[in-house]
Amino acid sequence: MNIYFLGNSFKYECEAVIKLFFPLERFGFFFDEDIAEEGDRIILSTVGKIAVSIECGELSASKESPLPENEDETEGALCRTLFLMLSEVTGCTPEWGCLTGIRPVKKINELTAQGLDRHQRFEYLKEMYFLTPKKFELCEMTADQQHTALETLDEKNSFSLYVSIPFCPSRCSYCSFVSHSITSRGAKELIGPYVKKLCEEIARTAQKAADMGLFCDTVYIGGGTPTAISAKHLDNIIKTLYNSFDLSKIREFTVEAGRPDTITEEKLAVIKENGATRISINPQTLSDEVLKNIGRIHTTEEFYKAFELARSMGFDNINTDTIAGLTGDTVEGFADTIEQLIGLSPESITVHTLTVKRSARLFASENRQGLAGTADVARMVDTAFTRLTESGYSPYYLYRQKNTVGNLENVGYCKKGKESLYNIYIMEERQNILQWAQVHPPSSSTLPQGR
Repeated sequence: MNIYFLGNSFKYECEAVIKLFFPLERFGFFFDEDIAEEGDRIILSTVGKIAVSIECGELSASKESPLPENEDETEGALCRTLFLMLSEVTGCTPEWGCLTGIRPVKKINELTAQGLDRHQRFEYLKEMYFLTPKKFELCEMTADQQHTALETLDEKNSFSLYVSIPFCPSRCSYCSFVSHSITSRGAKELIGPYVKKLCEEIARTAQKAADMGLFCDTVYIGGGTPTAISAKHLDNIIKTLYNSFDLSKIREFTVEAGRPDTITEEKLAVIKENGATRISINPQTLSDEVLKNIGRIHTTEEFYKAFELARSMGFDNINTDTIAGLTGDTVEGFADTIEQLIGLSPESITVHTLTVKRSARLFASENRQGLAGTADVARMVDTAFTRLTESGYSPYYLYRQKNTVGNLENVGYCKKGKESLYNIYIMEERQNILQWAQVHPPSSSTLPQGR
């Protein structure tokens, strides 16, 4: 589909709105050029007035609105007009409206800081972005849960540290993250040199932090799957952290154990003995059939064994990840996964919505067979919210991504007092995050949907 911009170059936000309705479409972009008479196209004009139109297969529509008096408001007005037209012509009304930013709770916090009360915040977000009451309530609940973590943050002098282990046992069909399968040719040979260079970089980064008078607040070892490497390598990395940084003020230390098939008693002992306070064990689904569909090489039984082993070794802050919308999953199957996890009573349960990214194997059209429809995925997400909040879990961090099924969200739920500080601070962009320069941590363009 070709997108034509007349009198403006508001590509980024307009493309984001269009993707709400055509998430897997490829676009061509043209600025103040002649419009082709043939082919699917959307025209976005701000010449004299706001005028948008679409010709796409059997879809044909147009809509106009006046230009705002303040020129700085033109982009927002264009996006709202575009959203309304596409919603009317497609019959689809995304619950997040045209709020396309990945950090909606940050918007709530900003409005609160401006002195707006709850009613005023909702009216603003409804008018500017068409946000629904349900998603507003989710944002408000999340903001409330974050309050203590944000109030106790020393923004000026502290930092969080992200350490990346970019290796996995296998590559999941939905994965677009920077990671290497340890079964791939040459990958095993990379692990040793990678760990060596990583430890050298940790030492250099620690010296720079000390020179600046900063202290480490939280540590997050992520990936990939950190436990895909050996216990010896993992021990080396964590000991290097303690030998390099002053961790006397640390409030949280997370190791994303991730894949159950990589977890052993020896590796958990290394994590425990080296002072980690929080781990993740991520099944994504508790259906063996769905696990096979997405390329995971572990079973539901292995997840249960790994979880029970961690509990028996004294881990009292465990997160589990799930993904709504995986290939072959159903509303009932996803609900069963949530119920089983509630039965295990982990301290936090993260519910991601499937994102079909261009660099993932799943993006190819032949690999999309068996994906749940938008309505079913929305029911999965709603079911998770209802059952988790009924069971004593509260949403504490929330983010969104492009190309997410149904334009839905990713939410971390936790028991009272078990919020992950690192997750809150990175989502709200309230703390500096130091990381090894060659492998980036989750950011606005590389946010993970579970390993």
